[in-house]
Amino acid sequence: MHIVIPLYAGYDAMDALGPYFVLRNIPGATVTFVAERPGVIADEGVTLTATASFADLPRPDVLVVPGTKDVMRSMADQELIRYVKAAHPTTTWTTSVCVGSLTLGAAGLLEGVRATTHWVAHDLLAQFGAQPVDERFVRDGKIITSGGVLAGIDMALYLASLLTGEDMAMAIQLGLEYAPQPPFNAGTPKTAPAEITELVRSFLRDA
Repeated sequence: MHIVIPLYAGYDAMDALGPYFVLRNIPGATVTFVAERPGVIADEGVTLTATASFADLPRPDVLVVPGTKDVMRSMADQELIRYVKAAHPTTTWTTSVCVGSLTLGAAGLLEGVRATTHWVAHDLLAQFGAQPVDERFVRDGKIITSGGVLAGIDMALYLASLLTGEDMAMAIQLGLEYAPQPPFNAGTPKTAPAEITELVRSFLRDA
């Protein structure tokens, strides 16, 4: 089983690494970072290495598209969009983290599909014909989209259960000691103070 996580200019390293640390534990799975060209791809001080090109792995079993801090960039990288569009017909699962779902949309994959993304970009899903859903992650057919950044870990654990069974997915979760207990109840616009929500909205949408 080959799982690929594409890297591109401006990608968010946490969007890529969260699922990576889950999925690399699946028995028999190979997880590869890919890019238009192999090499080091930087994210504001964090560097990951793409060991293969898009052309090297055109038909992955699983595709995990990370998002970016620049919302508009997720809809504009034409090489990435072409890769996603070409790979999707033969994947078992096509997935995204955060605004990576907008890349799926730009590739024409979300027409009529229930999907989610980071809350700050939720309103952008409809332009691709998607049915926006306010959930941590959502599956529609073989497409699974997740909310912002750390929601990608939840999505990846669910994906692991689909690929290898719930017992193994739970074992992976336990091995990672993934049991979030954040010090603040401010993880969504529903629970965060209004002024904090607006601050974050203005920062991310203007980034």
